[in-house]
Parts: sequence; structure tokens; C-alpha cells
Amino acid sequence: MSYSSPAMATPKPSYTFDELQWVVRIRRTIEEEMEDEDNYSACIFVVPKSLKSSKPEAYIPQQLALGPYHSWRPELFDMERYKLAAAKRNQKQLQHIKFQHLVEQFLKMELRIRACYHKYLDLNHETLAWMMAVDVSFLLEFLQIFSNREGISSRTSPLVDNAGAKSSCNTILCDIFMLENQIPLFILRKMIEFQHSNNESAIEALYLMVMCLCDEVSPFSITGDFTSSHVKGSAHLLEFLYLTIIPKLEESPQIVEDGDAMGSMKKDAESFENSSHVKQFITEVWNLLSRLNKGPISFVKKAMLSKPVKFVKKLPWKFITMLPGFALLKQPVEYFMFSKQESVRVENEGSSRLKKNSKPPLIEEIKIPSVTELAKAGFHFVPRVGDITTIQFDKKTSALHLPTVSLDVNTEVILRNLVAYETSMGTSQLAFTRYTELMNGIIDTEEDAKLLREKGVVLNHLKSDLEVANLWNGMSQSVKLTKVPFLDVVIEDVNKHYNGRWKVKLRQFMKVYVFASWQFLTLVAVVFLFLLMSLQAFCSVYLCGGLARINTSNGDGA
Repeated sequence: MSYSSPAMATPKPSYTFDELQWVVRIRRTIEEEMEDEDNYSACIFVVPKSLKSSKPEAYIPQQLALGPYHSWRPELFDMERYKLAAAKRNQKQLQHIKFQHLVEQFLKMELRIRACYHKYLDLNHETLAWMMAVDVSFLLEFLQIFSNREGISSRTSPLVDNAGAKSSCNTILCDIFMLENQIPLFILRKMIEFQHSNNESAIEALYLMVMCLCDEVSPFSITGDFTSSHVKGSAHLLEFLYLTIIPKLEESPQIVEDGDAMGSMKKDAESFENSSHVKQFITEVWNLLSRLNKGPISFVKKAMLSKPVKFVKKLPWKFITMLPGFALLKQPVEYFMFSKQESVRVENEGSSRLKKNSKPPLIEEIKIPSVTELAKAGFHFVPRVGDITTIQFDKKTSALHLPTVSLDVNTEVILRNLVAYETSMGTSQLAFTRYTELMNGIIDTEEDAKLLREKGVVLNHLKSDLEVANLWNGMSQSVKLTKVPFLDVVIEDVNKHYNGRWKVKLRQFMKVYVFASWQFLTLVAVVFLFLLMSLQAFCSVYLCGGLARINTSNGDGA
């Protein structure tokens, strides 16, 4: 007799597909005509998993849910009563207009609202309209309170709304600027229109509130000439903030392939290796020594076949030569300790492992010296007020001009979501992502962050310089590499100027072609061996024999 226990029963699906609702929605979408429907494209995306996996809390709202993506998360339900309270206060401000009328206006804009969200919204039209009305009421009240808080810093003071409820202002600010938590600005503008006499004054009021908020959270100083038309042309708050940092650039469809990030460096190394005769010289020397069967060479070969040497041969040289300091012994040990077949086998295994480890990653850090290395080479760092288009390099003064960036507890979330937005939009030039990669490349340690802080490039409102270094080094990069001309030129000029210094050239030559070159060390060892053999031969024929006869005659005389 068999039975099914409750624990073994098939779980009920958490999602039920409503076929009738789907048919109704599809019919309305096809039959109804939208004005300028081509202008309504998706602008609110789900963050790519490749970015979200590194730090999910930077992309998922922690306290406040706005819009449909995170509204049903139980841990965010605590804020619902504050949103409802804001909706009630908004009802009082509307005076003669009922809140239901506002919901009906959003019902008429349902298709336009849905078009803004890249992910399918499994909500009926009334649920979506009421959700937007409540969320927009809270967001509008937040903007009004924030813009009226003169002389109060949001970095140190909690947000106090009209009901007296205290919430973490920093957390709310971060949640409002998350990509998955955006609300179309045209909905916010529609609600403001009910509070103003004409549309122009409503747009101007929205512009002032949005500028005040973006000026507070932006890591850079907003210096561009912005007007209320920029709010009208922006899809949501995050996009408006992005446009204040990154002006519209000329599109460049050039995409960098995975293996091209270090193309120039690899070509230089290959050209040096191909043009060098060191390897050929060493090979000829080894071949010459292998054919000699007389004198010390014969003795050395016989010694190699002795029992102690055979014991040494059985040691796990494959792993020993991987240890630091022993890698230089790899080639000589394999030559003397192994037969030709064994040497070829070990070499093939090593080359296959090298190829496996040398495969370029999907995303590579920009190859540029760190701040400390540049400073030692005589570079200067000059802060500039403005966006990232102010980045320049002056070859005459060796000065790298960087925009002043202010870092606080909100900055990392803002930066990450700006990168996510730029990546999701599919633009050919990921300028802001390239900037974060540049900062990631020049800031490696706490000392690098300290130097930029002392120069005024970084305004650090965090606890330490180490947190600044960790912020940039922990930034997730984009899912693809692109060429950004005005930044790539700066990076190329800095690398050329740095590599052109004679101190740098000497240090790189000693590091790459001396200390890390087994060919050079083998050459030194061979030359030293020849010197010893020559000294031994000379001593045995002349000097040592003469001294031996003198000592013998002295002994006889005694």
C-alpha cells in the first residue's frame, strides 16, 4: 500500500497564468492606437546577472520599492504605510479632484507605462494604475521635502516627512536611483500638472526638484547648461543623472574583441622575442655541449647517471618548478634530468597549461600604471571641476587632468547603477563604464587613493582611503568592451609617456628580460661554466703544477 505524504506532494506553482487576461491585453494593445508609439521604448531594465552577481544589494532596493519590479517583496512592505500616507496628503492637495480621477488618467496611459518596462508586467490594468498613483505620490512628496530642506545635509540627517516618521535618507536615496526601481518621469509630470495652473509651470517645478536631488547625489559637479527641456526628454531620474555626467557622444560602433585589450603590449613582446637571437644562441650552446664526450663534459654526463642524481630526477620537478624562485630552474632541470621524449612531454604539458591560463578574460582591467607608479615617474594629477569629458593629459607638464569626484556612502550604488543603465541601453560607447575602468586601473592600493585625495581629485567622505580603493577595485565592469575615443587617447598617451621614461625603460628591461628571463640566466650560467672550465684547465697545466713541484722540493730539502 503506497501513499503520498504532504512533504512529498507536488508543490503548487506560485504563478498562475491568466489566459483570458492575456487575450484581453493583447487585443487592447493591437486595437488601440498610441500617439507617437515609436517614441515609447523600454528604458527601465533588469540589471544583467553578470553585474548583479558581484554585489546584489547595490541593485536591489533595500527599503523602498517603486514600480512593479519589486513591489511584492515582503521585506519592503513596511514602507507601504508611508506611501499610503503620502497618497492621502496628495489627495488633500488636489482639493476638488479625487484620487480616483488621477488613477483613471493613469489607466489611459497604461500602454505607454508598460512600454517603458523591459520586463513583462504580469499585472492587470487597474493594479498597475493604482500602484503608480501611490508610488508617484510618495516620490513627489520626497522630492518636495528634499528640495525644501535648506541648510540640512542629507548625508548626516535622517529624512523627516510630514507624518513625523523617520527613515534612513541614504537608503531611500540609493533605492530611488536604482535601475530596477525607476518610475517614468512623464507619470510624475502628470501628477504635478494637477497641482499647477499650466503645463509649463509644472515642468519647471519638476525640473527644479530633480536638479536639486541630482546635484546632491551626483559624484561630480553639475556644470552644464540644463533647462526644463532636459527633464521632459529624460525617461526617469537615473537617466537624467546620467545625462548630467555623460553628454551625448558621437556613436562609434567599434567593439573590442576579447583578445585585443592587450594587443599592443603582446605585439611589442612578440616582436622583441622574434627579433632576439638570445634563444638561438642558447640552443646552439646546448647542442654543442651535448656533442662533447671528452674532458669535464664527459665527467658531468657520467655524474648525471649516478644514483644520487637519479634520486633527484624522481623528485616532483613539475610542481617544484612552479614554486616562487624555482621557476628559473625549469629549463635546465628538464634538459639534464629528462630524456628528450620526457622533456618534450613536460614542455607540451607546460605550454598547454600556459595557453589555458593565458586566455583573456571576458572583461580586462585597463592596462595603465597606478597612481603611485605614475607619481614616481614624475606625473602630476590636476583636479578639474566638471564631468568626465574634462579628462585630459598634458605631455609637456606630465599632468593628468581628472574630474573631482566626491565619494560618500551613496556613491557606490549610484556608480554601479549608472554602469548598469549604460550597459542595458546598448549604446556603442560605454563612456562612464570606461571611466570606472580607468579609475580601477590607476587605483590599486590605499596609497593610490591617498595621493589622489591629497591632490584634490578625490573628495573622500568615507572612513578611510582603503575604502576608496576597495570601492573602485570592487566595481563591476560592463559585459562588453568598447572604444571610447576621448578616453582611449588619454590612456594611450599616458602609457606612451610613462614607458618613454628612461628609468621606466631600465626597470622594465631588468624585470622582463633579466630577472624573469630563463634564457638570460642560462647564458650567464653557461658563461660562468666556461670560465670555471678554462680556469681549471689553466690551473692544472701551469699554475697548480708549478706550485705542486715547489712544495715537493721544499719537502725534500727539509
